[in-house]
Amino acid sequence: MIRRMQPAQEGHGNLDRWLLTYADMITLLTAFFLMLYSMSVMSKGKFQQVAAAVRTEFGGKNGKTGNGAGSGYNGVLPDPAYVEYQVAMANLAKYVEQHHLGGKVKISSDERGEIITLLSDGVLFKSGQAHLQPAAVPLLMRVANVLKPLPNNVLIEGHTDNKPIHTAMFPSNWELSASRAAAVLREMVYSAGLTPARFSAAGYADTRPAGPNNTPAERAQNRRVDIVILKTRMQKQADLLRQAELQRVETGTGN
Repeated sequence: MIRRMQPAQEGHGNLDRWLLTYADMITLLTAFFLMLYSMSVMSKGKFQQVAAAVRTEFGGKNGKTGNGAGSGYNGVLPDPAYVEYQVAMANLAKYVEQHHLGGKVKISSDERGEIITLLSDGVLFKSGQAHLQPAAVPLLMRVANVLKPLPNNVLIEGHTDNKPIHTAMFPSNWELSASRAAAVLREMVYSAGLTPARFSAAGYADTRPAGPNNTPAERAQNRRVDIVILKTRMQKQADLLRQAELQRVETGTGN
């Protein structure tokens, strides 16, 4: 015979279940207060600064991220300007792909900021010349569109390989590299209508190679124009803050 469970016994079993819910709640509250305590070692102002720095490092005012080239811009931009910048970067990447310029256009960064590198051969100039080829203009206009919404100053650098040049127009690689940088600056500023005060140009000849100069292929990589999007004062301050905070975390020191 199967004995039927009494209703009173069923009720007693259900009453014990609240202990599981209570235990879960206590665990969550403990984790929450531990998190608050760990955050208390940092002042409110510093925490907000670090949060803003981390947010902007991933692509702008609202912490948006982007695909492909240029998603690393970490300046604080208004939403419309940030969207314009992302669209311009996407158009540049598309143009590079469509015209098979993947080996001629490179994007990198260093402590100064973002760098758009354009190799001279077959893109910008003929050998030993500083007059822009017609095919270079559409590419430079797309680069100019990338720079347009940004507040940053821009340095345009001309570089050559280590083979000396000695002509009536260019007595050395210094004159050649400086003239090429000026030609790129002039085209982007005056044809695209960018603010001239933001721009400067410099020629470095062969003093800052991207790599060795031992083979023709290596020398071709050194014949280039670098368009450096210089970090703003706010970006430099954010970098210093990130470095200080990382050092504090690594050493385990407080305020």
